[in-house]
Amino acid sequence: MPLKIHLKKGQKILINGAVIECTSPHNVSLLVKNDAAILRDTDILSPEDAATPASRVYYALQCLYIFPDEFEPNLLRFNELLENYTKAAPSAEPITRKISQLVENRELYKALKNAPELIKHESKVFSYEQERLSKELRDTAAAGESEGN
Repeated sequence: MPLKIHLKKGQKILINGAVIECTSPHNVSLLVKNDAAILRDTDILSPEDAATPASRVYYALQCLYIFPDEFEPNLLRFNELLENYTKAAPSAEPITRKISQLVENRELYKALKNAPELIKHESKVFSYEQERLSKELRDTAAAGESEGN
């Protein structure tokens, strides 16, 4: 089934690893008639932006999807990163299990579409831990002040 893609000026897409940018002053439509790994610029994560554990999982998954010729090494890296994330944040297990199952079924695009859930989870965990540590520091400081009085 063909996929019609609409691009605005300056918008980029990735098709089978090739970056395509609309340089026309007008909107452009492309019709992709065969199977291809396609990502819009809003879904692409650069290696430099993969700075957190969850974003590294997303980037490894993106590499699985975009570069089928390097599937096995990318799969090993993805599985390692996903396993490490699940160990570090066990509350993410339902999300990581779902993504892992999609990858096992070679439904890589669907897995990639589910991966932002992991990034949201990570953000919540970081926020929770930051608040917990801030409270702990305030409590420790308050205890130190009361001991000094």
